[in-house]
Amino acid sequence: MCSTERGIINNSLNHSNDVGDAFGCSRNSVSPLIGPIQIAPTERYATHYNMNHRKRGLAIIFNHEFFTIPHLKRRCGTNVDCDNLINTLKDLGFDVNDFHNSMHRDIVKNLERVAAMDHSHHDCLLVAVLSHGELGLLYAHDTSYKPDSIWSHFTADKCPSLAGKPKLFFIQACQGDRLDPGVTLKDRTETDGQPASTFRIPSQADFLIAYSTIPGFYSWRNTTRGSWFMQALCMELRENGTRYDLLTLLTFVCQRVALDYESNTPDNITMHQQKQIPCITSMLTRLVIFAPPKNGDA
Repeated sequence: MCSTERGIINNSLNHSNDVGDAFGCSRNSVSPLIGPIQIAPTERYATHYNMNHRKRGLAIIFNHEFFTIPHLKRRCGTNVDCDNLINTLKDLGFDVNDFHNSMHRDIVKNLERVAAMDHSHHDCLLVAVLSHGELGLLYAHDTSYKPDSIWSHFTADKCPSLAGKPKLFFIQACQGDRLDPGVTLKDRTETDGQPASTFRIPSQADFLIAYSTIPGFYSWRNTTRGSWFMQALCMELRENGTRYDLLTLLTFVCQRVALDYESNTPDNITMHQQKQIPCITSMLTRLVIFAPPKNGDA
């Protein structure tokens, strides 16, 4: 399956008149490629990433419960998320490293360490951050930082042994303080002569790095069961992780979060009966399916 090609005819390899969209950009300004050429981990037009390497790969989790920043409260329930994610990823064959309440400098050191490793025998890389956040920022134990500083370490030029392999990032954090009260829909079907029931969805629904919520909005977490997004993600990975490709699976994660969860804070009417929809940004070029790990690969 991983070596299947689509038989695409490529008509765009020799477009000598192609130019950049930026003002003043020309072909003459492009620097030649330098350095050793990496062997592609799968065929050029394969529909699926090669997930049959010796190891599944590393999963790095940065879990934050406590902060030295005065306005940031303790994130009760995050350790449930972390344990749930560790067990789920181990079952998929990942080697999991989890770090708790890390200072920003330690996050950077760990990312640099992982980026410098040889991932030649790994299928992929997965990084998860469980923390507070706001629009355009995540929080370490001691300070804020920009989310793109996480994945910037793993571009093909900086981490060649992951070139052409999926690099997956999951962010459980708020992206703002806006709330989504949702809208009510009527079910399409009636049963036993009863009027069609109604159900609520987030107003931002139906619009892969995978965020627990969309930019500007609140991300919900149950203090005993964990965050809505991590509960849904782990559930889907456990039930369908070796069955569906990742983008399809994440669509069902969005469905679970959107339909099965709603805030319950009757003493605070502003926060009561609020909804949430995850946000998936994908730059993947093939489908990711976590084939069952071979014996001894985990």
